[in-house]
Amino acid sequence: MAYHMKPINNKTRKFSFFHYALQGCIAVILSVTGINISVAMDDETAMIFLKEHGCTKCHSVNKEKMGPAYKKIAEKHKGEADAMDKLYKQVTTGPEFEREDGSKEEHKILEEDPQVIKDVLEWILAL
Repeated sequence: MAYHMKPINNKTRKFSFFHYALQGCIAVILSVTGINISVAMDDETAMIFLKEHGCTKCHSVNKEKMGPAYKKIAEKHKGEADAMDKLYKQVTTGPEFEREDGSKEEHKILEEDPQVIKDVLEWILAL
């Protein structure tokens, strides 16, 4: 039994080249203009980030720990136009806060790509 290769379809090859060339042009334009397109973070990626940065020592999705649950944070800021700015400032400047027991502590400062931090905060606010 002989194996016969399909003839190359020039239309497909041209489309494929055009498709990749278009993707490359879009990527260059976005990087030159500074436009940042972010894709929503999935649950697994968000939880990995939160665990790796020590956030889950004080917070969890549903349960109160030393800090509020992420869902409670989302509820508290629901409908606030500046919710992202407030939370971003909280996790990047380390302000002092008061715990439920009255003790005071500085919030851990996240030193990460600002867009990644915003993606995680967006995930929290969407809970």
